[in-house]
Amino acid sequence: MTDRLDIRAVYRLHVAAEDAPRRARVLALEQSIEMPAEAVLDADVLERVAARVERIERLADGSSLAQLALAAETVGGEPGQLMNMLFGNSSLLPDVELVDVDVPEALARHFGGPNLGSAGLRALVGATGRPLTCTALKPIGSTTAQLSALCRTFAAAGIDVIKDDHGWADQASAPFAQRVAACQAAVDEANAARSGAVTLYAPSLFGTCTQMLRQIELARARGVRVALIAPMVCGVATLAGLRREHPDFGFIAHPALAGASRIAPQALLGKLFRLFGADAVIFPNHGGRFAYPREVCLAIAQAGRAAWRGLKPALPVPAGGMSVERVPELKREYGNDCMLLVGGSLLAARERLLERSREFVEAVARTETPANA
Repeated sequence: MTDRLDIRAVYRLHVAAEDAPRRARVLALEQSIEMPAEAVLDADVLERVAARVERIERLADGSSLAQLALAAETVGGEPGQLMNMLFGNSSLLPDVELVDVDVPEALARHFGGPNLGSAGLRALVGATGRPLTCTALKPIGSTTAQLSALCRTFAAAGIDVIKDDHGWADQASAPFAQRVAACQAAVDEANAARSGAVTLYAPSLFGTCTQMLRQIELARARGVRVALIAPMVCGVATLAGLRREHPDFGFIAHPALAGASRIAPQALLGKLFRLFGADAVIFPNHGGRFAYPREVCLAIAQAGRAAWRGLKPALPVPAGGMSVERVPELKREYGNDCMLLVGGSLLAARERLLERSREFVEAVARTETPANA
């Protein structure tokens, strides 16, 4: 047997237990050579490229887990092709889910992971010993003046990261170039009035990779250090390419469209987004507007922060309808190594926005976390 670098992928098969071995073999061929093994004329291809079924485990619910070894050669070092080889054709099959993935260290080094990671983001804002705080600029349709005023208020309150809502692009009410210039200027003004801590503004990137590169250049010229990106909307290769072109820049990944395929959130949001360059990953926390259970949310955070192939850890960002009142609970669950995102709940305070934002910042600083969190 020839030596080869393999990617390990684990799939849940929703078939009868007695059918799982056959289903796993079919899956291995579908996700590698995409043809019957007996039709392959070159034995070296079967040895070097065809995926292998390594183990099958029956679960109590009647489904089975199948671990496949996928040849790293088939990926060609390209992020989109990794996604394709992991779950391209098989995402069309209703009885298959991708639940976990591991890559060889050489492939992890090639992709590189986060530029800044948790520690780098903390260094930018000057925060230690607590979660970072984050909020969002809403609603779509607001004017540039309205958004910059929000930035000034949020930054004056001491919030660490102010991000565009993920729906912001180049709308007429607040065009990208105008919005970035005004919002960053408002943040700079508030930062100059404070000592020590720094607030970051993260504009939302949109369009093609070429457009995003221009957006980053424009934003960097204004002093922006981090941006928001939705990897499943623009493509994971775009995230990886931007990360490579701007190795000192930070990327916050948004989960839009991440629920459109049957990939376990801890694999997609916790591992793959991190692998391709996300420094922080937003995910829908339990008890908010979305239906992720608590154990899945904790698994996403664990996957993003765990030691993995030498990659920097990504900061987990539980979000989706969170409130100031939930800060103690969030700190108990995620500890200090996270970013807490409260958006619409702050904006609902209307004329009390500055006061409510300060309550958020103070709650994060005040709430005690168990030593083992």
